[in-house]
Amino acid sequence: MTAVYDTPVVLDRREGPYGEVVLRRHGALLQIIANGCFLMDTSDGRSERLLVDAARAALDGRAAPAVLIGGLGVGFSLAHAAADPGWGRITAVEREPAVIDWHRDGPLAEISAGALADPRTTIVRADLVAYVNETSDTFDALCLDIDNGPGWTVTEDNDSLYSPAGLAACARVLRPGGVLAVWSAEPSPEFEGTLRNAGFQQVRTEEVPVARGVPDAVHLAVRPG
Repeated sequence: MTAVYDTPVVLDRREGPYGEVVLRRHGALLQIIANGCFLMDTSDGRSERLLVDAARAALDGRAAPAVLIGGLGVGFSLAHAAADPGWGRITAVEREPAVIDWHRDGPLAEISAGALADPRTTIVRADLVAYVNETSDTFDALCLDIDNGPGWTVTEDNDSLYSPAGLAACARVLRPGGVLAVWSAEPSPEFEGTLRNAGFQQVRTEEVPVARGVPDAVHLAVRPG
């Protein structure tokens, strides 16, 4: 008997400011592809939710903390943050207009519609690297998921986010005692060292086992203060 596999179906394909972005359906899953590189799908979401929960747990019990979510992705982190009444202001920064559209009135609304309707939520169309360098706003937590990890970026410009200068920009928009949480497709001891050298404290990594291969990881660090 010949095995039958679902063929991915392209739902939308656009040329964005940073190249091609594609939303496709593969069986029951929705997938985002950028410049031919698989970014994420709706198969799991545990590590994306951990990104938010671990940041919240690392805060010092302050009331209604403000969180910045870097990258909408398929919406797991945003939806999870909005489901927690303990968060205060929720700001999501996304640079791809297509991804924002897919959440507002496209297939990804099935995940994020409730979060987008939440009065605490604001969507900002901007490049995250530029945003953390330019904004005058501050947050209690930064939950960043714009790449496959510090060593596997979607575009070359994103490399700067994980450099000493980029981490200094992240620290600048964090309030004292605020938490930086960075999603990665694999643990990175080198990035832990970079975080410590940048002046962050309580640096650690939480891992989420996957079916095959190395675990997903969330790197956590606290701004002194």
